[in-house]
Amino acid sequence: MTLSLALTAAALLAAEPTNLPAGHPPLGSDSQRPAASQGLPEGHPNFGSSPSGAAATGAMPEGHPPMTGRAPPSAAELLQQLDSMQGLREREKTFEIASSLGKLYYTNGRAADAIPYFMQAEEKGKAARELFLAQRKKLGKAAVQSPTEAKCGFSPATPVEEMAAVAAERAKKGDTAGAAACARAALEPVLDVESMRANAHFLSGDAAGALKTYERVLEVEPTSAEALFGRSALLYETKGESLNSLRTAYEGFEAFLAAHPDSPRAALARKLARMTDEAVKAGGMAKWQATRAEDRRIRASKLDLRPGGPMMAQGPMAGGGLRGGGAAGPMAGGGDNTAAPTISQETVQAMQNVERTPELEAQLTQTVEQGEELLAKGRYDEALAAYRQVMPLRPDGRVKAGLAWTLVGLGKPTADRVWGVAVGSDPAAVDQLGETLKAKGDMKGAKALWTKLAASAPDYAAQASLQAKLSQ
Repeated sequence: MTLSLALTAAALLAAEPTNLPAGHPPLGSDSQRPAASQGLPEGHPNFGSSPSGAAATGAMPEGHPPMTGRAPPSAAELLQQLDSMQGLREREKTFEIASSLGKLYYTNGRAADAIPYFMQAEEKGKAARELFLAQRKKLGKAAVQSPTEAKCGFSPATPVEEMAAVAAERAKKGDTAGAAACARAALEPVLDVESMRANAHFLSGDAAGALKTYERVLEVEPTSAEALFGRSALLYETKGESLNSLRTAYEGFEAFLAAHPDSPRAALARKLARMTDEAVKAGGMAKWQATRAEDRRIRASKLDLRPGGPMMAQGPMAGGGLRGGGAAGPMAGGGDNTAAPTISQETVQAMQNVERTPELEAQLTQTVEQGEELLAKGRYDEALAAYRQVMPLRPDGRVKAGLAWTLVGLGKPTADRVWGVAVGSDPAAVDQLGETLKAKGDMKGAKALWTKLAASAPDYAAQASLQAKLSQ
């Protein structure tokens, strides 16, 4: 949230006794200047672009504050000025001034300093809150009207306390629906402040205060996106051994998704809901994490990426099928005796869910490099085994290029299809494989690869100047 410095400056002026002469018009923008018919103190410079009289000489009436000509203060300068004002925190303020000061501190990384001002602002909305809760209870199951439907007559600039007074007047007249609608409108900026205060409590290390404040928001607005997500995330992080708290967190994430399915945080909420549900079923966060650690250990134990290890070829370019009649992948070739042995669904799932640790990534890279070394030496069968071990876990352009060129070298039925996929998805990776073969001493293999690539992707060949490489 970006806070208008002009608003904060106005708040500062309102909070600090003015030094303007009696009867001086308020300072503001051009649109706020008094009309020509409004009297100005004797000798006051005229408003406008043409200086005359006292303005022409630079003279100001006695007691007029000095005109510095400086730019408006920055946020840092305003904060420094506010910090130097004795008793500012305790001074009586309107909702608008208190909330503006709180937002200034909050948006500039001083969450703890923002909290007292937020609480002062919320105090100004206390009457509206109590009135709304009482009137909503009287409404029963009836929906609260919008302020437009209830003809509250508010504008975006109507102060909170004024809106609360209108709502109270409606209640006195027995207009329950109108009172509830107008009080709810008065609470809209108050809920915004409460949500920020909850966040400020969390940022200040006060998780209990944050949870309590989120609850205050939800008491008035059960579908508040900020409060639903914030409370659930906080319960997930801090109450992991309380099954009741985890259930509340899960319900909150589900309510968030139901009310705000298009929110940028929807994907994260969905993931956290699933993890929270798993933690509940496991009996708490500690037990769930222990179970996950064991699952990762089991999955990793089923993967053998050593050269000559089992060829796990269920990736998008692998041949072979699943045990039990599962269909082969889209690149699988019927009758290809280089297809990997069939493997169980459990092992496939283990490969897909294995944790991507730095150690695993390093091992995959080493296996790819071994495959390229074997290709350069013409040992295609061994290279195929290496690539098929890596493909399910890292189906990138480099691995596709290596697997495709291996199948071409072996003259397998699937070679053309796999080559087409590799060239179509990442011709630069295929080109780079040629450079790798050349660097490893296989110039003949490199030129053969570039010749086939030029025929398969003429546009890329022209762009990458493959003919120049072939003429080396």
